[in-house]
Amino acid sequence: MKKPEISEKFTVEDIHAIREYNVEKRKKLSLQDRLTDIRKNADKCEKDIEKYRKTKLAM
Repeated sequence: MKKPEISEKFTVEDIHAIREYNVEKRKKLSLQDRLTDIRKNADKCEKDIEKYRKTKLAM
């Protein structure tokens, strides 16, 4: 399955596309592999949020 394209306005359809993509991507993974994949993506998201907060506070 191809990674979904996210619109600039981040709509409900984008959320559904991301969820569907993740379900298909993780369908055949073991529980441990699924948890590892989720943690990896969560760590990246946390770093992005922290970076955004720092730039927002610097303004």
